[in-house]
Amino acid sequence: MNKIAIVGLGYVGLPLSLQFARSGVTVLGLDIDSAKVDALGQGRSYIQHIPPEAIAERVKSGAFSASSDFRRVKEVEAVIICVPTPLNKNREPDISFIIETGKAIAPHLASGTLVVLESTTYPGTTDEDLRDVLEAGSGLKAGLDFHLAFSPEREDPANPDSRVALIPKVVGGYTPACLEKARALYGRAIKTIVPVSSCRVAEATKLLENIFRGVNIALVNELKVVYAAMGIDVWEVIEAARTKPFGFMPFYPGPGLGGHCIPIDPFYLTWKAHEFGQNTRFIELAGEVNTAMPEYVMHRVIDALNSQRKALNGARVLVLGLAYKPNVDDERESPSYVLMDLLKKRGAEVAYYDPHVPVVRPTREHPHWAGTRSVSWSRETIQGFDAVLIATHHSAVNYQELADWAPLIVDTRNAMARVQSRVGQVWKA
Repeated sequence: MNKIAIVGLGYVGLPLSLQFARSGVTVLGLDIDSAKVDALGQGRSYIQHIPPEAIAERVKSGAFSASSDFRRVKEVEAVIICVPTPLNKNREPDISFIIETGKAIAPHLASGTLVVLESTTYPGTTDEDLRDVLEAGSGLKAGLDFHLAFSPEREDPANPDSRVALIPKVVGGYTPACLEKARALYGRAIKTIVPVSSCRVAEATKLLENIFRGVNIALVNELKVVYAAMGIDVWEVIEAARTKPFGFMPFYPGPGLGGHCIPIDPFYLTWKAHEFGQNTRFIELAGEVNTAMPEYVMHRVIDALNSQRKALNGARVLVLGLAYKPNVDDERESPSYVLMDLLKKRGAEVAYYDPHVPVVRPTREHPHWAGTRSVSWSRETIQGFDAVLIATHHSAVNYQELADWAPLIVDTRNAMARVQSRVGQVWKA
């Protein structure tokens, strides 16, 4: 396959597009966001860890182009779908982006085309929901007239050791022939292909990966609260435990879960399990623990302020870090939004600092923060807050300056562990 289309040019689709383009495949990027299409056409990047030169070089060579015209699907041999799969307000799976993409490409599918879904979802989405839409809109039959497969994304933004070409790619096909077609496609750009027996196994694999992380993070979050009550530092415990060379993998607590995967994906399985009369008690309990963490952190802020004879109501609180993980500009599902809402609801005057997110972008869940700007980093600014709450531990932050300037620090990430600070200045949360 020499020419493919990738639908959805975000944190998953754009890196994948560039990797295929580097591998000798001509890539047509499709997105309904005209601003993204225009930026890419001009060789500009809107994702911090993707340099504009990487885009401009592929655009100039003709290996990559972007468009909002889905009729151009008829020009390609394969279509890879990388669109969002959020939860709705009732925390139920929202696969509307997948369905609408299927409807958009179906009329333009040619016989023999391969369609691969990469969006994280519940088992059965590819071979039931997406297949139905594609067959209805194209008049073609999956496994006979066109090929269908699922291959979960495994992006890890800001991890220098994470490169698209070197991350093993799990692939499941609707039929054995579909699997072979998908293996051949990804083999053009990815070093290691991991074939599985079906689309559903591939979908379940992605869910297991993220549920594993979510459950283990919930465990250390719960232990953080328990050990704090006992006067034990959970971070010291984890560092000691990780010296065991077998049977242990370190996970770290935080102020809550963030990102496009771990806070969302487990609920896809929970929802689908009910269809089969199954309960996912372990997963749901982990979700409850992780969801409760912002409330716990807020109370630690209250305790810290009280130690200085101050109330949260009327206090000026700076949330340090809006992105959901260190050193990225991605604030999707960030617990910082929840923390800011909780603090503001209790009467605090809230601001944030993030060197990677200078302005809050519109979000579905927290539209009221859109347009808010990060404060500047200076002694005068930091000293003007009653407390600084470290929600994300960006490497670009000078934590010694923070200790020198801030009157009070509440640290959810152990960022101040190796920084010289005053007695009683730093509270762990």
